[in-house]
Amino acid sequence: MKEEKVLSVIIPVFNERDTIERVIDKVRGCGMKTEIIIVDDCSTDGTRELLKGKLKGKANKVLYHKKNCGKGVALRHGFSAATGDFVVVQDADLEYDPNDFVHLIQPFISGECDADAVYGSRYLRSNRFRVDGFYHELGNRMLTTLSNICSNLSLSDMETCYKMFRRDVIQSMCLKENRFGFEPEITAQLAKKRCRIYEVPISYHPRTFEEGKKIGIRDALRAMYCIIKYNFFVKD
Repeated sequence: MKEEKVLSVIIPVFNERDTIERVIDKVRGCGMKTEIIIVDDCSTDGTRELLKGKLKGKANKVLYHKKNCGKGVALRHGFSAATGDFVVVQDADLEYDPNDFVHLIQPFISGECDADAVYGSRYLRSNRFRVDGFYHELGNRMLTTLSNICSNLSLSDMETCYKMFRRDVIQSMCLKENRFGFEPEITAQLAKKRCRIYEVPISYHPRTFEEGKKIGIRDALRAMYCIIKYNFFVKD
């Protein structure tokens, strides 16, 4: 009988008091054996107190930052603590559904694909998809196109949160971006290392800036800079 694979779920958190409990419950109920690793990036809205109080023990590991360092730093911290067979990024804002993990993991375990990384694409729309704002989607598609031109990949959604990796692959990467530049940086590194990347469709439920969305135009400009930098000016 095959041993069940363990999925390390890295959840970077900054001021997500209203959603963090539901996210943890959804991950715990995804139908897979998980190692939940939460990295609190110095939340100031009561999230930290919730994790230390009511939610204590619901995650396998909770890592706390003494100051706000950014999503990229939180992810590096989480990746280094992972012990599962595979590692996936889960935002704490309920835009992405952990029930999709069972689809993301298939290219790793099917015996036919031998994947190094799997991207959950919001634009391969065979699952439930809440319609996003035109300009937000346009920006994502433009960044994906620029990334594809520079990396010679053919991704449909480079900016997706749902990126799953073999643990040895992600832990071998030397990552440097501190904020949302993680997405183009890791994509460039995977391309340079000739890693086998697959895409699968996922559900998506975008929230608005009024509901707490944090990424903005400054992050989009930084992403463009990172695409050029990590594809052409940073060695493996």
